[in-house]
Amino acid sequence: MVASPTLLARIAVAALLVLAGGCGWLRNAPTPILPPDELYQIGENELVKKRYDEARQNFRRIVERHPNSTQAPRARFLIGEAFYREGEFAKAIKEFETFLSFFPRHQIADLVQYRLAMSYYDQMKPVEQDQGLTVKAMEHFRKLIKDYPESRYATDALAKIDVCRGRVAQKELWVAAYYVNQGNPTAARQRLELIVRDYPRTLVIPETLFLLAEVNFADGRNAEAVGLLRRLSEEFGHTEFGRRAVQRLRAQR
Repeated sequence: MVASPTLLARIAVAALLVLAGGCGWLRNAPTPILPPDELYQIGENELVKKRYDEARQNFRRIVERHPNSTQAPRARFLIGEAFYREGEFAKAIKEFETFLSFFPRHQIADLVQYRLAMSYYDQMKPVEQDQGLTVKAMEHFRKLIKDYPESRYATDALAKIDVCRGRVAQKELWVAAYYVNQGNPTAARQRLELIVRDYPRTLVIPETLFLLAEVNFADGRNAEAVGLLRRLSEEFGHTEFGRRAVQRLRAQR
């Protein structure tokens, strides 16, 4: 008995349905969207293990899939924190700046501002090199103190501002000494006077005063030079340059 065309069509449809159902077993199940709390915990665990890329992936899932959750701001910060701990400072800076643009009054905003400043601070160059990163670090530590005066990080920020100021003053002194060695006392004077005016409480002041006195002697400005040496001997007599100032004054008599 030959099957009718209608029966054949039904058999074909049934076969296709069976095949389609069978193929479903071969497909991978869709990846579930984990809740933000679980993603956050996984990300923190990866961060502790120093598996920074994996940590960032989980924190990004919170930011992208659960943007309105309470964990989203902290997750955004921890993306930057993972970059910071990995030494990827440029990427960390970008993430911290993004956080602060969205959540400037968040309860961890002061921490993020501190980490932003530290991202520059940890890159500071030796005195002989450009101090642009030092200046940026100083600016961001000052912003922390200005915007978050009650922050637990404010005291450390003040201490690090002093370190930055000292580094910039050292750079100015290094340049001034270079000008002196090159026979350009006028250019050296500008740098030295800037240090005395703008960085009076830095450790380079004794050497700066002594070198400025020598520049004045070279220019025939003996009275100014003697005045600087007297100040140096009185205020910084315990330092090497204070003792040298005393000897220089004796030689002038």
